[in-house]
Amino acid sequence: MDLNEAIATRRAVRDYKPDAIDDATIRALIDAAIQAPSAMNEQPWTFTVVRSRPLLDRISQEAKAHMLRTTPAGLLSHHLSDILADKSFQIFYHAPALIVISSRSEGPWAIIDCTLAAQNLMLAARERGLGSCWIGFAQSWLGTPAGREALKLPPSCVPVAPIIVGYPVAFPATVARKPAEINWIAA
Repeated sequence: MDLNEAIATRRAVRDYKPDAIDDATIRALIDAAIQAPSAMNEQPWTFTVVRSRPLLDRISQEAKAHMLRTTPAGLLSHHLSDILADKSFQIFYHAPALIVISSRSEGPWAIIDCTLAAQNLMLAARERGLGSCWIGFAQSWLGTPAGREALKLPPSCVPVAPIIVGYPVAFPATVARKPAEINWIAA
């Protein structure tokens, strides 16, 4: 698969086969991630790989409860509140691996740098026939002291991109994109 095809067909996957992903494949995804540009070549990222089903289930439950507890009243739709309150809903969609990209520094561009690494990782996953999805539901709780402890991160690290990876049951269909709004400025 070439890069343009990976870009055009990468979608959030939320239905995974239980098949494990081998260490070499995960390392290849991380190797792709670290090729991302970073401000001043700081490369502020660190990667935590979670494949423990009990830990993934625990993080899922803690993250859902945290969102319900901390989101200001009225900001969560009724539908979203119902999903988060559902004990059977697992925010990681039972994917076999979670890769959390965290920032080791608090520089002004560290979060952006980690986000660029996340995009590389997701495109590399697609190129290898894997699905991925950035799990925003996990972000807030992972940034708490309990979340950092669950990931064995020092207090100075900031979890940025919790990305699940696995073999998809099927790839979602591509979705039409709106035309780009382009403002040309001539000299």
